[in-house]
Amino acid sequence: MDGLLRSGRRITVSQVARDAAVSTWFVYNQPQVHRAVREGIASQRERVRQDSTAPVAQQVSPAGLRTDLALAREEIKDLKRERDQLLNRVRLSLGAELDGVNQNELIQRVQRLEQRNTALNEELSEARNRIATLEDRLRETEDDLTAARAGLRRAMRAVPSS
Repeated sequence: MDGLLRSGRRITVSQVARDAAVSTWFVYNQPQVHRAVREGIASQRERVRQDSTAPVAQQVSPAGLRTDLALAREEIKDLKRERDQLLNRVRLSLGAELDGVNQNELIQRVQRLEQRNTALNEELSEARNRIATLEDRLRETEDDLTAARAGLRRAMRAVPSS
């Protein structure tokens, strides 16, 4: 960290990881190292604030912007490379897990899942049939209710008022 601060190079997690020949994962997952990097970044920002006496427009030069862009691109490449390595490790891990399972166990598990799927499809079909039956009964009951109400109205009209 001191070397980066003295050199004036921008301090980033990937830069520290490159200089230390470790992965960025290591830097992020070692609390003391990550804390030191954050403190270095904060210290560098504070120095820049203290040293800046020129107007903002004069502080940013095209060369500085190109350097920042190059550093950002390099960091992106490093992060993509690390992502790909981690994805490979996950694939290998998953493959090892599947290799550890007996093929007969996998076949039995697939068969159980297929049986369960068939049973659920049958239950769904039965439920749909029950719904259709109940909807038919509901329509019939509504028709009966409408007829009963009409009959009651006729009966009430037929009663002479006193």
